[in-house]
Amino acid sequence: MRAVSDGEVSPLGDMRRARPLRVRGRSVAWVPPLLLLAGIVVVDFWTSRDFRILSWIVLVPGIAAAICGVWGTAVFAVLAPLTYIAADALLPHQFQAGLPDLVLAAMGGVLAVLACAVRVRGEERMLHIEDVAATIRRTVLRPLPPGWGGLEHAAVYLASDSEARVGGDFYDIQTGPYGTRVILGDVQGKGLGAVEVAAALLSTFREAGYHEPDLRTIAARLEVGLERHVRMRAALGRDDDDRFATVVLVGFPDGEPETVEALVLGHHSPLVIGPDGVREMWCRAHLPVGMRELDPSAGPPPVLRAPLRYGETLLMTTDGVTEARDGRGAFFPLAGTVADAVAADPGLAQPGRLVDFVRESTLRHSGGHLSDDTTVFAVRRIPPAGKEQPGDGRSPA
Repeated sequence: MRAVSDGEVSPLGDMRRARPLRVRGRSVAWVPPLLLLAGIVVVDFWTSRDFRILSWIVLVPGIAAAICGVWGTAVFAVLAPLTYIAADALLPHQFQAGLPDLVLAAMGGVLAVLACAVRVRGEERMLHIEDVAATIRRTVLRPLPPGWGGLEHAAVYLASDSEARVGGDFYDIQTGPYGTRVILGDVQGKGLGAVEVAAALLSTFREAGYHEPDLRTIAARLEVGLERHVRMRAALGRDDDDRFATVVLVGFPDGEPETVEALVLGHHSPLVIGPDGVREMWCRAHLPVGMRELDPSAGPPPVLRAPLRYGETLLMTTDGVTEARDGRGAFFPLAGTVADAVAADPGLAQPGRLVDFVRESTLRHSGGHLSDDTTVFAVRRIPPAGKEQPGDGRSPA
């Protein structure tokens, strides 16, 4: 699984291919084919003429082609026939294999170099595709600086398709004159179409979250933004079924340091994690974004205002967490698992530790097999200078 974690795991774009067969930073990929070459010669000399394996030298460039670079494979493509000539010449005449096996070794070397070139080119192309996917991901989920909007935050993204690296889950924090707004969403479906919807909703949120004073207006703007996106795709002939998104909107109003506002659109309610335990911030759900036509008479979605003390963390997850199943088909008990862990260690309420714990617990519960993209997002207010964050073992600033 691929993960993105604010402040603890490198951004997705900073990908470095894990190079196998390296010791202290130096490549030792040449060692296996060299050992094979030496082993063939030694075994051939120590066995009778009824067991001649010198012609197996043709395998050496093939092994090198699988694990070495093009130049390394070319070296073995030359070294193998030369070793064959030298070893064959040292044998008595009646034991010598002769020209046919030498031609086989030489042809094997040429084919090995060509195969290695194809492999290396394919790897480079795959790395380029991964870089493009990482760039898309960074564009959708922009990096959030530490303490952005007066919030301590952490997030983990796990793609159900570990090769695709992109999906329809999204989250963001937007500051503005009316306070800091937070969003977590999950677009129906997968693939680039879901990514496009996520990008459209995020761009709408970033604009509306800055200018609009009320979360209900932001929700209405998200509805219009998705409708505009769907119409545009239809006009381009790229209509790929109806799209909708479940969304959680959270507001941290200026001037109300221990109050939070929340609005839920088809999503499950956030959890409040604190030293005193876990409670659900229950919000009456409204229809998901993009499904307004199912109930045109519905009024604006309700906004919940609730207390959120310093030291309490708001935990939001997408369906990949709550719908993760174990081998018996049982869903992951998120609230109970987190409650037990926080009771044993109140410092787990810190956003960074909390998202790591939920990630590891989800993967452990599902055996590492996720059927949906999974996002874990945790935020809490940074206390003013001189005020201690309760329960995390920190001293006052």
